[in-house]
Amino acid sequence: MPLTVLSRFLHPDPRIRRELVDLLYTSLPQVMAISVTSVTGAVTLAVISGDTGYAVISFLILAMASARIVSLLRYKARAAQFSDADVVRWERIYGAGASAFGLALGALSFRTLELGDAPGAWVAFGLSMSFCVGMVSRAAIRPWIILTTAALLLMPTIVAGLLRPELAYKIGAGMLIFFWLTLREASRHLSAAFIERLEAKHRLARQATHDFLTGLPNRAAFLQALTGVGTDFAIIAIDLDGFKPVNDRHGHHAGDDLLRQVAARLMSCAGSDGTAARFGGDEFMLLKPVAAGEDGRAAALALARRAILELSMPFLLSDVPVRIGASAGILVGVPAAISTSQLLERVDRALYAAKRAGGGGWAWSEAEGEPDRRAG
Repeated sequence: MPLTVLSRFLHPDPRIRRELVDLLYTSLPQVMAISVTSVTGAVTLAVISGDTGYAVISFLILAMASARIVSLLRYKARAAQFSDADVVRWERIYGAGASAFGLALGALSFRTLELGDAPGAWVAFGLSMSFCVGMVSRAAIRPWIILTTAALLLMPTIVAGLLRPELAYKIGAGMLIFFWLTLREASRHLSAAFIERLEAKHRLARQATHDFLTGLPNRAAFLQALTGVGTDFAIIAIDLDGFKPVNDRHGHHAGDDLLRQVAARLMSCAGSDGTAARFGGDEFMLLKPVAAGEDGRAAALALARRAILELSMPFLLSDVPVRIGASAGILVGVPAAISTSQLLERVDRALYAAKRAGGGGWAWSEAEGEPDRRAG
């Protein structure tokens, strides 16, 4: 299925999309069970009847079953390294494997009806229904896969039934069509309910780590990012200058809008490898990996200056231009023995030094081995 066609079935949130595909690939026990059963049934029919068609179909079922098991094992071994694009590709692989296996089983049913092999038809139909029931357990996860696979599984049986002269076979073919339509409706309802629960779970998880107003990481998420950033990094503490007068004059809704715009500018400053977080009120933090030594100090200073400059540019609140400012405290190159609380205390002291100096500037933390200093 081309990606442009598949895209309309994909969930827009990559995290939920990955979780759905991970759930698909937990089906190894089911896949192995139906694979062994199907191969055994098809080979038995081929041996008993000596029919070449049964033998060819048995080989196809074996090949499809083996490919599915290999793909399940490969996904489990490599899933942690996959990008979002890889996850989409592996969803397509799962769908292709399930569809091919379903078509092979459908071909077995077609052959039994074509030969008028009543015992074989019972075996083939039982295998098809077992596979279909197993797939239904995945209906809530990715319904497009189940519906496509079920259609390819049932279509050969339906066609063979319609080609038989007996009325009972034609009625049975019609009942299989209604079975697929029922499966389609059930899949849609199950999937909608399941996706809604997943979205609610992710919303709750995000609320625990992100600021509800700006969407930035909160204090807890910032501290978590800090633990994994390594030893060479810069922390820039940002406090807005003149925010309270704007909030008092234009109202809290305008103040909230201003904070959201501030957050967007700080995210741009932090870049893809940095973190911008809101600690509360009009206080923000930037975290960014930097080089060691003087190069790191220069990068930290450049980041602080850029943030101050960006926040000094006019903001539009209901088409009214508003200006505020910002002060920054800078900390770079912290010894490993320094605790997180001490680290934040030092950068806060640097920020307050910049505020006391009149605002609109920056100050180095005492952790730099120098006295606090400010530059406009």
